[in-house]
Amino acid sequence: MTKKITAFVPYQTQEMNVKTIEQLLNNELVDKVYLITTDETANSIDGTEIVKVPQLFGSQTIKEIADKTKTEYVLIITQEREINFGQFAIERFYNVAEDTGAGMVYSDYYEVKEGVRQNHPVIDYQAGSLRDDFNFGFVLLFSSKAVKFAAESNDKDYKFAGLYDLRLRASQNYPLVRIGEYIYIAEETDARKSGEKLFDYVDPKNREVQIEMETAVTEHLKNTGAYLKPEFKEVDFNELDFEFEASVIIPVKNRAKTIADAVESVLMQKTNFKFNLFIVDNYSNDGTTDIIKSFAEKDERVIHLIPERKDLQIGGCWNEAAHHPKCGKFSAQLDSDDIYSDENTLQKIYDSFKETKCGMVIGTYKMTNFKLEEIPPGIIDHREWTPENGRNNALRINGLGAPRAFYTPLLRKIKIPNVSYGEDYALGLAISRDYQIGRIYEPIYMCRRWEGNSDAELDVIKLNNNNYYKDKIRTYEFLARQRKNA
Repeated sequence: MTKKITAFVPYQTQEMNVKTIEQLLNNELVDKVYLITTDETANSIDGTEIVKVPQLFGSQTIKEIADKTKTEYVLIITQEREINFGQFAIERFYNVAEDTGAGMVYSDYYEVKEGVRQNHPVIDYQAGSLRDDFNFGFVLLFSSKAVKFAAESNDKDYKFAGLYDLRLRASQNYPLVRIGEYIYIAEETDARKSGEKLFDYVDPKNREVQIEMETAVTEHLKNTGAYLKPEFKEVDFNELDFEFEASVIIPVKNRAKTIADAVESVLMQKTNFKFNLFIVDNYSNDGTTDIIKSFAEKDERVIHLIPERKDLQIGGCWNEAAHHPKCGKFSAQLDSDDIYSDENTLQKIYDSFKETKCGMVIGTYKMTNFKLEEIPPGIIDHREWTPENGRNNALRINGLGAPRAFYTPLLRKIKIPNVSYGEDYALGLAISRDYQIGRIYEPIYMCRRWEGNSDAELDVIKLNNNNYYKDKIRTYEFLARQRKNA
């Protein structure tokens, strides 16, 4: 059989590399195996050649891969770990690539955690799968034409975003195809819980990486007609009359442990305007309802809503409050687990609206335990958001921050998706398509982590479902922006 594949493997220790390399060298489809390394002293393993690069998967590495590939396909192992291929695994990658004309093929895999093998399915790629942390697994088979196009068309010198840029450029001309089969085994080296991994992209030490990733996705949006210039509509806050200037909205179900703290943090707010508090009680049965009633009986600002509908999730509960006649001009978010940091939070949000004439304001929050002691990663301020490019970069990251507040007429116009995950992100993307988003870069909100948090530790199926939904939201927005530009 004619050799069809050139393989590129990150150099590790000889012991770990040998097992992976032997499988590649013994496969009749594989022509050559290259070891990629930043170690100037590294020596090749029998049957391989060394490629020394300044960064493991920077732009220079992608150009080296393109130059050295003389076959139709390029197989890249993306991380330094041992890979054990299943029966005819490489042949399966090749056959699917041939059958579909894919620019890149990836697959589900088995992962070994603490000595136990587990299934690790991944998700299908779509136009909105723009996250740089999209999990493709660790084995990617690219069309060499896609790699050469990416290398030739990229005029940036990325240190970190080379592989990200490669798959974005591949997706511009070819489908990226997932094989829904467990084709290989890889050892999981990151033992952190899902809730701990959520905030890697806002870690200050990763700032240089994030700037490159933003540049890459912005180039992709320009190339695909979905880029938005920094031109915004200005909101006229006097177009409608409201009895209240602001409303805080808390959707809740079964949070007897935390709801009183949340409510008290709202009622203590000091403002120069009139505000109220909507608590949308979604049929709690753990005592939460009685706690809310006690607040409503004492303070006329508290509006206790129990929806007639019984099919509402968090987004649906928000709609109930936002469309209520007593809802204020601005609607501010507070989760039933969390609290405002001090008595000035609502005033700061209000002032930000007035100052920037924006459609939405997003603040900064601090991660704490139940004693309000700061825990890693600490303050989440989303400084990656810039007025010029924030709404483009928003298609790359998985969240926009908290607390969130909205100009209520926009909520009533857009309507909030009736889901309990990603509804706020969907709103942020839709609003940012036309309006500026104001930012507050000081902590005004305490996000309290405890064992009852919904995203503290998710299994892979739930995590995949969440990620697929947010990718779908991004797909809708990507297409909407293409239409807007057209």
